[in-house]
Amino acid sequence: MTTHRAHIGGTIGDMIIQAIARYPDRVAFIDDQSQLGYRQLGERIGQAMAAFTALGLKRGDGVAQLSGNRSDVFVVMAAAYLMGLRSVTLHGMGGLGDHAYIIGDAEACLFIADRGYQARLDALRAHCPAVRHWYSHDSDVPGQASFWDYATGFEPAPLRVSAEPDDVIRLAYTGGTTGKPKGVMLTNRSVWMQALLLLAARQLPAELRLLCPTPISHGAGAMLVPTLWRGGTVILQRGFDPEKYIAALQAHRASFSFLVPTMIYAILDHPHCKTADFSSLRLLSYGASPMAPARIEEAMRVFGPVLVQSYGQTESPSNILFLSQEDHARTDVNTLGAAGMPYPGVTVELLDDQDNPVEAGQVGELCVRSPLVMDGYWKQPELTAEVLRSGWLHTGDMAYRDPHGYYFLVDRKKDMIISGGFNVYPKEVENVLTAHPAVAEAAVIGVPDEKWGEAVKAVVVLRAGATATEAELQSAVRAAKGPVNTPKSVDFVQALPLTTLGKHDKNQLRARYWGDRTRKIN
Repeated sequence: MTTHRAHIGGTIGDMIIQAIARYPDRVAFIDDQSQLGYRQLGERIGQAMAAFTALGLKRGDGVAQLSGNRSDVFVVMAAAYLMGLRSVTLHGMGGLGDHAYIIGDAEACLFIADRGYQARLDALRAHCPAVRHWYSHDSDVPGQASFWDYATGFEPAPLRVSAEPDDVIRLAYTGGTTGKPKGVMLTNRSVWMQALLLLAARQLPAELRLLCPTPISHGAGAMLVPTLWRGGTVILQRGFDPEKYIAALQAHRASFSFLVPTMIYAILDHPHCKTADFSSLRLLSYGASPMAPARIEEAMRVFGPVLVQSYGQTESPSNILFLSQEDHARTDVNTLGAAGMPYPGVTVELLDDQDNPVEAGQVGELCVRSPLVMDGYWKQPELTAEVLRSGWLHTGDMAYRDPHGYYFLVDRKKDMIISGGFNVYPKEVENVLTAHPAVAEAAVIGVPDEKWGEAVKAVVVLRAGATATEAELQSAVRAAKGPVNTPKSVDFVQALPLTTLGKHDKNQLRARYWGDRTRKIN
């Protein structure tokens, strides 16, 4: 049956417009000691839209940005969403090769960077001849035109949505199997659904002040429209520093924040944490990678019962499973190692290699159905068909569901270790290691071994001033998980390598041990 036109509606642009109309006199953003009110936010979005039109941009064109956290980044994204342009936001820690590839692959017509990335902009000009317009977010960059000097010369365009629900309004690039990033096509429907699910399930506080040190160009950007929809204020920091974060949280009486686990660890381990006043914090959302249960317990002691975990991926942005504040507080069920239960509007199934449901309690690949799910990978139909086969988004994450309905991730399908013919899921071993009082962080990988094929290796960061031996940690794992899961060796390091998004970089870690040999991916 054909979908009736009356059943199609709802855009992220509508939400932005309505928030601006509802709270004109409130503060929307605090950015480098300056403030931007909701009324001014609307005017600035309108000016960006007028500038886009004057530059000849049309629905479906690409707009790319490279910038640290600033309100201007959101303004450009919002204008693109309203007009049906494709927003592409580059990660500041990406390399020149990846940046050039993404800009070319996304067919960007316009590129805007802030002053901190002027050297990268200059280098990209030579690699990206198809980009018609190059601008800075700033007015004081020698030899570079300012987008905002240009845009403020226009009367703000009326805030009206011309984008359709099925328009691709965001290309979010993620790692590719060929070594090249792949563009995840997120439609208006998907971005809008993401905001609705965050509003429905994230337990946002009534007095909403979002402290945001993580890049709004990526995961943290999902929090902005829900915050504005509730009339809240977004407090932007340019990068994460635990001391500056603690100071800003206290100064602004922030009630809400999103951090990745490694950032929470840094705060917990910082000396100022012991005397800081975290009483304003009502919601601390964490995600992007698993957090060790022992450190979750520590965070709850320090911050209070305010933690919420969200599990998702770029292809189903941010929202597949969540662990609420109530879930964290349960004493009848051990929930702290769980990824949670599905968001409303998200259907989850665990499938085997033939895409059949696994038996209750068994490990399977976590697969998803929802209006949230991406439309596919930009210009990669074969990869799209593979990942969306059988009518499911295949996440590549292996999980099981307990009798209470909680899903537990055991690891990425490609990260599973096969040692002597047995499957070893690194996350389960990591949880045991990080429960040891001397261990701050741990990563478990498979390394080449003549006897076992792959041997389990643990790479461990100890807490400051703490000591532990290889035998002691091996014994702890053996007692909890048995001999198959016990690391054959333990390396102690000062720090684990991280990806640009703050996750443990296991590819880089494995490269130290595998060298030129190719690890078999199952």
